[in-house]
Amino acid sequence: MKITTAEAVHWLVELEPIAADLMNRHLATAREWFPHQYVPWSLGRDFDGPLDGEPWRAEHSTLAPAVRSALVVNLLTEDNLPGYHWTIAAQTSRDGAWGAWLHHWTAEEDRHAAAIRAYLHASRAVDPIALERARMAQVATGTLPEPDGVLGLVAYAAVQELATRVSHRNTGRLSGDPVCDRLLTRVAQDENLHMVFYRELLRAALASDPDQVMVTLDATVRGFAMPGQGMPGFARLAGEIAVAGVYDLRVHHDEVLVPLLRSLKVLELTGLGPAGEQARERLAGYLEHLDARASRFVERRDRALDVRARREQAATA
Repeated sequence: MKITTAEAVHWLVELEPIAADLMNRHLATAREWFPHQYVPWSLGRDFDGPLDGEPWRAEHSTLAPAVRSALVVNLLTEDNLPGYHWTIAAQTSRDGAWGAWLHHWTAEEDRHAAAIRAYLHASRAVDPIALERARMAQVATGTLPEPDGVLGLVAYAAVQELATRVSHRNTGRLSGDPVCDRLLTRVAQDENLHMVFYRELLRAALASDPDQVMVTLDATVRGFAMPGQGMPGFARLAGEIAVAGVYDLRVHHDEVLVPLLRSLKVLELTGLGPAGEQARERLAGYLEHLDARASRFVERRDRALDVRARREQAATA
């Protein structure tokens, strides 16, 4: 059962006119597209099973293992859409501008899973049986983000939408497959527009109550985790993705957190009270710590890749 607090009601009322304006802007900006036009259907053929087709084999695809892992993680994240819909509805409303955005956002997001899965099946990029079992496990576990109230939801969604956009875009770029790259670029464009909606809500909230929003933003950034923790083998998949440079600490710092916080000018705000100033100091300190961790990770990865390259070169000499 949804429990509505006075604070939640305040922010729902305060931000609803902005949500309505942003919804209208989104509708004017977003471009209609059709998933079936991005799928290489001509590559497809029957799989084993009732149609007595050809079983899947890893050599059917030339995609690198890390790219396959990234595609699986990206798809399973999109597959969890019912849970995200429930989370947003529980924190906001199914009526008015909030409800209109929720339903339209859900419809747009649903295209992503449909398109990516069709690409994976047609191109035989991954094991379809393992993929379906992973989808069942991911959705059935009900592992979802738990944002703290309306502001927590808006802050989390702003970070998560940008992170998802970057992950899709980097996966496509590193795939080496122009079809995959084109599809994920298109998906990333949707994610970017979704991020703008939540980012601008955050901007409006900052103008209304900078201290409370700063406290929420600090907690959100420091506690942020990509929405894939419940999927089978996530730690291994995330490690492969990080080593490949699709999404790692450096990407999270440089391409997600820094651009978002710079756009909101949170480190330059004036007139903060004690709570807001302390939150900003914690946030700035976290960014410095994350930057240092990212540098160490990249250095270790580069050394490991260099050692591997030398061994492979020696083995073929």
